Amino acid sequence: MLNAIRKNGVILAVFACASTGVVALTHYLTEDKIQRQEQQQLLSVLNQVIPHQLHDNDLYQACTLVSDPALGSPTAMPVYMASLNGQPSALAIEAIAPDGYNGAIKIIVGIKQDGTIIGTRILSHQETPGLGDKIDLRITDWILGFSGKSVSQTNLSDWNVRKDGGQFDQFTGATITPRAVVKAVKNTALFVNANREQILAQPLNCGGNDE
Repeated sequence: MLNAIRKNGVILAVFACASTGVVALTHYLTEDKIQRQEQQQLLSVLNQVIPHQLHDNDLYQACTLVSDPALGSPTAMPVYMASLNGQPSALAIEAIAPDGYNGAIKIIVGIKQDGTIIGTRILSHQETPGLGDKIDLRITDWILGFSGKSVSQTNLSDWNVRKDGGQFDQFTGATITPRAVVKAVKNTALFVNANREQILAQPLNCGGNDE
């Protein structure tokens, strides 16, 4: 009886070690591929919020980190600095809308040197399918409504959903989600407007992108 138990224990231990080894090997073999896929996805989004005609540099490499409560995150957020013919042309900055209906919503906003928003995209969210997920471009084009707009001290009241007296549509049965995104885009644009020169003067320090 004891021998059988020991034998079964050895067999289970061998299987456990083998399974762990397979998982570790799979992770090792796929890690680079996953990183490349993530980089390609980021590059695709960057080129949506800062189109090719506005930059001739490698946006992924031209990255610096910034920290500010206006960006909605306790950790530093990346800013990608676009240039054209050697001159700054735009910034693409990631930020967090911490007050989504189901949690934090991660966004990225492209902003020209004159403060005009070029494009905004949702990077991640957990909003309710059929309601709050309408912020996602794959569901509706609501997020495109920020393009061409700017934020200033004279138009802050416009930067609300219509229910709150602003110019942005809310969703039927889901006002919290668009309200959170509008607020995050506004705060992000205000941060960039107030800190643009400082951001442009920072070293490239996004880890792996600063070579």
